[in-house]
Amino acid sequence: MTRFEDLNRQEQDQKLAALRKDYQEFQAKGLHLDMSRGKPGADQLDLTMPILDVLNSQSVMHAEKGEDLRNYGVLEGIHECRKLFGNLFGMNHETEVFIGGNSSLSLMYDCIARAMSFGFYNSPRPWCQEEKLKWLCPVPGYDRHFAITELFGFEMINIPMNQDGPDMDMVKELCENDPAVKGIWCVPMYSNPTGITYSDEVVRKFAALNPAAPDFKIMWDNAYCIHHLSDHPDHLLNLMDELRKTGHEDMMITFASTSKISFPGGGVAAMACSKANLDFIKKQISVQTIGYDKINQMRHVMFYKDLDGLQAHMEKHRAILEPKFEKVVTMLEERLGGLDVASWNKPNGGYFVSVDVMEGCAKRVVSLCKEAGVVLTGAGATYPYGKDPKDTNIRLAPTMPPVSELEQAMELFCLCVQIAALEKLTEN
Repeated sequence: MTRFEDLNRQEQDQKLAALRKDYQEFQAKGLHLDMSRGKPGADQLDLTMPILDVLNSQSVMHAEKGEDLRNYGVLEGIHECRKLFGNLFGMNHETEVFIGGNSSLSLMYDCIARAMSFGFYNSPRPWCQEEKLKWLCPVPGYDRHFAITELFGFEMINIPMNQDGPDMDMVKELCENDPAVKGIWCVPMYSNPTGITYSDEVVRKFAALNPAAPDFKIMWDNAYCIHHLSDHPDHLLNLMDELRKTGHEDMMITFASTSKISFPGGGVAAMACSKANLDFIKKQISVQTIGYDKINQMRHVMFYKDLDGLQAHMEKHRAILEPKFEKVVTMLEERLGGLDVASWNKPNGGYFVSVDVMEGCAKRVVSLCKEAGVVLTGAGATYPYGKDPKDTNIRLAPTMPPVSELEQAMELFCLCVQIAALEKLTEN
């Protein structure tokens, strides 16, 4: 296809008029489609329905170590569930793994909230007593991460994402020279939304950091560590192994959950960190709760059994999701390839496709889609404060709609990208 910029003004005007006519036809269809969040589709949720039958009134309600699942206690979670997540994290389940409720986001929020009130075990003072608080935010990134640190008043600093992870020269410069920099958000595998997995070099550079703040924290949200979409999944180096080599194991707290594996809101969440960190954290959590839902923890262990069982279940998810991602990428290539109006990633896993449109066009694209019945994640959401400085990035969430609806949504999306680009080119 001919690049829009290579068309003369008359040709651009004619093309724009034709596209607007196609757009009016879409508006007449009365579509009501939603690609705004990374939600599992109903067919994915159906995969987990048998988990509701693994326990019943006749089941033995005692864990391996004898705890009554129905009663209070076992703050850190039952041994069986900690072992499952310990194998997932590659960490010591006895001393470094904590099973929370159903939301890893809640665990992250609570970590920041507790640090504001109490700091971490190696903090000079509670974070609320610091004169200034700063946080590093790889961009584009996860809006709900940014919302947490914004709520607590951190100054958030954009860190550009390269093809192998965050700009580590910038991370090093900022965290090693400014004690106000308290941490960084990371989605290290199949990052939200770019799909990038951090390279071994980037992971080792994280482990080698010498932050000015003694309580600097790498919030390692490994949400998509087994959400593969191909026969050749990405590999992520174990950060804790590297941190132990440098003596910095207190620097990381990692998180994961089964929210997109079993049921959102009905899954199991976990965090893992050094024993010193976890011992300190558990002192505060012991005041907050006596224990989380051990019956649900056992339900998940019995259903998945072990890490191999969990990975086998994820192959069923992949069979549903891979065609959806292929449809999105194929349509982007067919309808926008060669026009030089957008670029996009082809993720090897995760839940999103990241599209960068022409500078100054993302909000217009999202608005056009909404006016024709397709809701996307808001433009700017992948940046702190909701402000994409170049107004280029759009996060597509292909997982929830069936393929037939996804195809309609992508037809409209590609049409809107072209319209916004030609409007930009012809505005003067």
